[in-house]
Amino acid sequence: MRIILLGPPGSGKGTQAQRLVQRYGIVQLSTGEMLRAAVAAGTPVGLKAKEIMASGGLVPDDIVVGIISDRIDQPDAKNGFILDGFPRTVPQAEALDELLKHKHMKLDAVIELRVNESALLSRVETRVAQMRERGEEVRVDDTPEVLTRRLASYRSQTEPLIHYYSERRKLSTIDGMMAIDEVTRAIHRQLLALGAVEPKTHARSAAKAAPAKKGAKKAKVAKKPAKTAKKAAKSAKSAKKAVKGAKKAAKKVAKKSVKKAAKTAVKKGAKKAAKKVTKKRAKR
Repeated sequence: MRIILLGPPGSGKGTQAQRLVQRYGIVQLSTGEMLRAAVAAGTPVGLKAKEIMASGGLVPDDIVVGIISDRIDQPDAKNGFILDGFPRTVPQAEALDELLKHKHMKLDAVIELRVNESALLSRVETRVAQMRERGEEVRVDDTPEVLTRRLASYRSQTEPLIHYYSERRKLSTIDGMMAIDEVTRAIHRQLLALGAVEPKTHARSAAKAAPAKKGAKKAKVAKKPAKTAKKAAKSAKSAKKAVKGAKKAAKKVAKKSVKKAAKTAVKKGAKKAAKKVTKKRAKR
């Protein structure tokens, strides 16, 4: 997967780039970092860049493209990369197209994070005001004034890239004002739709989640009979108790009846005997 993230300062490109790196195992290529690494490594293009940087000049596009060319040939860039900070202009985009064509590679997607500039400025103003209230030091490059200049630079230099990639049907625009997680999901859906993410990779992730889901379902099913059995055992216990109670009650009733019957019999016998005696006396 080879992608470019476009968007003005404060649009969340850095956050989303890191999430893409973690999710897809690709590398984030920052032109600033690549230049410093090439200079430190003493590569031919790095040495050229070192001379220009030492004299305070801007590194020409052909040297930056040469550094990118060396970097994307490294093993860790095999799965793909995100270009951060390049291209910034249409000529740089054209030079990048030529480089990828020469290496038989293609750019999979250009994701533009569209944001409301007024909202961005308002956020910075609020943050700076809160930092000053707390007595914290405000970074020189983190002020509404600096952001206004950077936004103006983005509009004049980088915004033409939106038209350039739109014409080549590479551009996808996402609302960068959404919550961070929503932006991440929207980028993933767009990459799937463009075929930048291999379906088998997506299917593998789904397959990994499926057994867990299946296992949870199985456990749920197994839990149900166990619950039913427990319930049945409880009912049986209650029934046993009820039978015991009924037996006890029946025994009590039977005992009472026998006692009553005996009492009645004694009473009857005494009455009969008394009657007999009375009859005998009457005869005499």
